[in-house]
Amino acid sequence: MKIVVLGVIFCLIGLLALELTLRLLFGFGNPPLYVANERIGYLLAPNQQVRRFGNLIAINQYSMRTDEIQKSRPADTLRVFLIGDSIVNGNWWTDQSETLSAMLEKALAQHDQIPVAEVLNASANSWGPRNELAYLQQFGTFESQIVMLVINTDDLFGVQPNSLQVGTDRNYPNQKPLSALSELISRLQKQSLIPGLKEIQNEKGDRIGKNLTAIAEIKHYVDANNGILLLAMTPLKREVTDGPRDYEITARQRVDELVSTQQISYVDFLKYFQDSSDPDSLYRDHIHLSLTGNSLVTQMLKELMLQVLFNEDKLASVFQSDD
Repeated sequence: MKIVVLGVIFCLIGLLALELTLRLLFGFGNPPLYVANERIGYLLAPNQQVRRFGNLIAINQYSMRTDEIQKSRPADTLRVFLIGDSIVNGNWWTDQSETLSAMLEKALAQHDQIPVAEVLNASANSWGPRNELAYLQQFGTFESQIVMLVINTDDLFGVQPNSLQVGTDRNYPNQKPLSALSELISRLQKQSLIPGLKEIQNEKGDRIGKNLTAIAEIKHYVDANNGILLLAMTPLKREVTDGPRDYEITARQRVDELVSTQQISYVDFLKYFQDSSDPDSLYRDHIHLSLTGNSLVTQMLKELMLQVLFNEDKLASVFQSDD
């Protein structure tokens, strides 16, 4: 009997040690949470701060991966509204200090004609232009002088916003798991099918056209709110190494037509990534950028913003209060 009791005690101690290790070292048991939204589809739950694999993830009161902000832009501040998907968000593999928004804010602050720079980050995994348009329509532009929409090639084929994955897909939890160990086990298991999701993912019609229409509507919305919309697109890794496929070339041509018609300042990172001496170093997987990739994108976004501000002679006027 003693042996059995000791065995149980040792097992409990072992499970407790494993639980603490998974929590403290890897952040299991405390994932960032999501909330469903009828128009946007889903958002990161507001007012949360977690660490995953040592990386800080802080979400403010507006579901942004940004420190808490004032709704109104502070005086003498260049406020940039960065909006996008997981590339902008950075997810669990990117520390708060190494997100595109944090790096861009630091880069802009080094410019001698910019008193204060503030870069907001409204983003979530797998968002597309229609999600991003809905976010702007619900929350506004926060008086940002520049709205920078960052998409990737896959976003051109994104489907309509939906919230079916929230609370049903382990990558979109809406509540904390019972334990770190239970979360690890769930991630090792095969993801069960989500009713209705396949039908949405197989959305019929001209998806590219719908997403380009959303970008055009974002442009009109930003214009109406006295901002400047800039657009950037990052490529898939295989597009860099093997070249885009025919349907991707067609999609890119349609983007070119849109930005020309709508007069949107635009940078396509494909050619710049292809010119890199080590394209592999720009990626952490087939789509998401490494710190090296983020650094390149940050520098070019900064140059694009400053070019637009200088060309339109708005660098001084953007610091004037709207009051």
